[in-house]
Amino acid sequence: MTDHDRILQLRETLHRHNYNYYILNAPTISDREFDELLRELSDLEAVHPEYADPNSPTQRVGSDLSQEFETFVHIRPMLSLSNTYNKEEVAEFYERVREGLANESFEICCELKFDGLSISLHYEDGQLVRAVTRGDGVQGDDVTANVRTIRSIPLQLAKDGSWPRSFEIRGEILMPWESFEALNRERESREEPLFANPRNAASGTLKSKQTAVVAERRLDAYLYYLLGDELPADGHYENMMAAREWGFKVSDAMRKVSSLDELYAFIDYWDTERRNLPVATDGIVLKVNSLRQQRTLGMTAKSPRWAIAYKFQAEQQSTVLREVTFQVGRTGAVTPVANMDPVQLSGTIVRRATLHNADFMASLDLHVGDHVLVEKGGEIIPKIVAVDEAFITSERGSRVEFIEHCPECGAKLIRYEGEAAWYCPNETGCPPQIKGRIEHFVSRRAMNIDTLGPETIDDFYARGLIHNFADLYDLTVDQLSGFNDTRIRSARKTIQAIEDSKQVPFERVLFALGIRFVGETVAKTLARRFHDIDTLSHASLDELLGVNTIGQAIAESVMAWFADMDNVFLVERLRSHGLQLQLSQDTLAAQSDRLAGKTVVISGVFAHHSRDEYKALIEQHGGKNTGSISAKTSFILAGENMGPAKLEKAKKLGVAIVSEDEFLQMIQ
Repeated sequence: MTDHDRILQLRETLHRHNYNYYILNAPTISDREFDELLRELSDLEAVHPEYADPNSPTQRVGSDLSQEFETFVHIRPMLSLSNTYNKEEVAEFYERVREGLANESFEICCELKFDGLSISLHYEDGQLVRAVTRGDGVQGDDVTANVRTIRSIPLQLAKDGSWPRSFEIRGEILMPWESFEALNRERESREEPLFANPRNAASGTLKSKQTAVVAERRLDAYLYYLLGDELPADGHYENMMAAREWGFKVSDAMRKVSSLDELYAFIDYWDTERRNLPVATDGIVLKVNSLRQQRTLGMTAKSPRWAIAYKFQAEQQSTVLREVTFQVGRTGAVTPVANMDPVQLSGTIVRRATLHNADFMASLDLHVGDHVLVEKGGEIIPKIVAVDEAFITSERGSRVEFIEHCPECGAKLIRYEGEAAWYCPNETGCPPQIKGRIEHFVSRRAMNIDTLGPETIDDFYARGLIHNFADLYDLTVDQLSGFNDTRIRSARKTIQAIEDSKQVPFERVLFALGIRFVGETVAKTLARRFHDIDTLSHASLDELLGVNTIGQAIAESVMAWFADMDNVFLVERLRSHGLQLQLSQDTLAAQSDRLAGKTVVISGVFAHHSRDEYKALIEQHGGKNTGSISAKTSFILAGENMGPAKLEKAKKLGVAIVSEDEFLQMIQ
């Protein structure tokens, strides 16, 4: 057997085992055996790059290389569905269908409405050739490279299948509960904003510019609609059963019904049973099964007349409040957390729920031992919405009060004017704040010292090796390894990552300092205006307020940070270690004020530069990027296939459209 034959054989074998594992949940070989076959294929492909195939099983792991998304116009528009929230409106839909079909008998296909990101998959000759997001329904983003990492989506259909030569299949990209909760735990440990629900997490993941990130987060997909000119049957249900045979993941919950009572029974069953599913659902989709009858019923301007979505009510459960604890974050903000008896909500066991802040907690009038109503609904982060009055007695426990002193260091809490949160002011002596600032400093978007996670930082802090982020640059291999030979390799890797961070540009160093209200965008703005740390540290209030987008709170926060001598000492230590505390000469030479005061929206696909490069150019020349069009938009930088919705809104508001070449001339 030639290497080429073996490559083809391995690909076919691995595709089959992938289907057995991720679609059928019935693996026939061990994980180790699968990995050995995959490694053999990877080695052969490395020796024979001429046999490269984007749909090879080896491409599932993704890449760290950045990518751009091109816009693709849907062959058939992806319309939204009309929503209903009660059975009476379901009955009205059923009667409209009956009237529209002149009392001809019909069946309804009932299926779960998965709460994820809509996707359109295109197959040619059994191979995945394109994956496109819904976008505005007319056109979406081509996310094929990212979708290839999702293991429940077949890259190559079985060669003995009866699938059409060309077809489109639509479905939902989802993040399972297990992956979602693991991702939020990781983000919480880094004090990054949590994803509100799996849908947002799936959407953010699928639009990642690094396919390796998509692969790590283990997205899933359910397919629910087959389109094409040569479909197997007139029935939608029958077509989806055929798609399942071809290798697609189609929900087992899909059912055909022929009466309103059967339809109601389906709704009632899944209103409860959905809580046990591994993925989020927010309703049920009802479709006339016959494609011929669908064409007879036709469409409205926005949605089909032959389908409707029944939305579930937000789920609530009653449980007992045992205690309220208080957490201190990186910025010193103190957050109350309710600790409750375990209760199942939307497929997960919930024991804790945020109480947000003192005002929110007081509005609930909570007492220890109260029965409380906990809700997830669309916002998947659990929250207490009320005390369950059915269980209130005259002998309630003690009222829950917000604390006055920091639970970590004992400092008296303070509250800034206009803010809901209470803060611990002991920035240099409160352990969670100290460790939190170090975690922020080493994070990917800041200094990118990726070998230092929260647990490692906690260990270094406990061992007395670090007390602030400047201490990182004094660490040695011997300190980290503890003179243990088995740890030397890891220690050397960490020290090298710390050394490499000295080349991180000034605007990211400024962001890494953790100055309150100075995020990535503000740090870039300040760096481009003041050029170096010394000029910024001596800037007056008026000078700071004179910078576009810098308001009173940011200006005062920057001044207060540099007025603290402990912070000044930290900056001097960073300077002594060689960190970049000023913009490079190349960056300074390329700056201008040609777009000063301009707010720009980018839309479409470009020939000369990527979207990110254009965003950087806009900022480099004093402009501001924004994602949505408003009366304040100065102009739209438009490439090919600009979204029709944006174009229409621009015309309505009289916003100028600037082509790629015109923009480049504008900034010379």
